[in-house]
Amino acid sequence: MAELVFGMNQSLDGYVDHEEFAPGPALFRHWIEHVRGLAGSVYGGRMYEVMRYWDEDRPEWDAERREFAAAWRSQPKWVASNSLTSVGPNATLVADDFEAVMRGLKAQRAGEIAVSGPDLAQSLTDLGLIDEYRLYLHPVVLGRGKPFFAGPRPPLRLLASDHIGEDVIRLTYVPA
Repeated sequence: MAELVFGMNQSLDGYVDHEEFAPGPALFRHWIEHVRGLAGSVYGGRMYEVMRYWDEDRPEWDAERREFAAAWRSQPKWVASNSLTSVGPNATLVADDFEAVMRGLKAQRAGEIAVSGPDLAQSLTDLGLIDEYRLYLHPVVLGRGKPFFAGPRPPLRLLASDHIGEDVIRLTYVPA
């Protein structure tokens, strides 16, 4: 049985914004290894469009960026969207029967499936399908943006805390 895990970089005041802060070298290496080990990823439409950046090589990329892109491209992706009409390579559009598809993924797959995007995570939280939450706290205060939790925070129990790189703490929670 697969586990659905929602994890994102966030500011100390609870916001996620990929344009406001980027992972340092150690955290980027962590993300490469993490993505390489996934059984797949589930995206909302907006987050998937952001991640499509990794679909085509860019001349300015260093070896690590190319390595991340290769890992991202190789994994299966499911994109929950009513607005998109198509998705890229190795991706499946989920426009109908979202709950049934997500329950099917959990039942039929093995390993960890990443959940990307606060709105999508909230929908899966409401359905009781998120198995773990990972908050990668950066020492940044944004004061605005998209909150990590798109709705009321579910009751959680701390499972672990880990230091990653020079300045990031990963807090891992499970539903209480």
